[in-house]
Amino acid sequence: MPSLLIDCDDCLLQGTEACTDCVVSLFCGPPGPAQVIDAAEAQVVHMLGRGGLVPPIRHRRRPSVPA
Repeated sequence: MPSLLIDCDDCLLQGTEACTDCVVSLFCGPPGPAQVIDAAEAQVVHMLGRGGLVPPIRHRRRPSVPA
């Protein structure tokens, strides 16, 4: 799994109720600068979310933003 860039400014769900139930908000607080986590950290975040220990990553990239 490659590193993961999470930028709230390019998220379709920014400012919605889903934003308050996103693991990014849990770890980083309100939307702010982009966060980059490496592959190992991304794997742990996904595992914690699947296990129900933290909210999942709800980030959904806007279609106009390149991947």
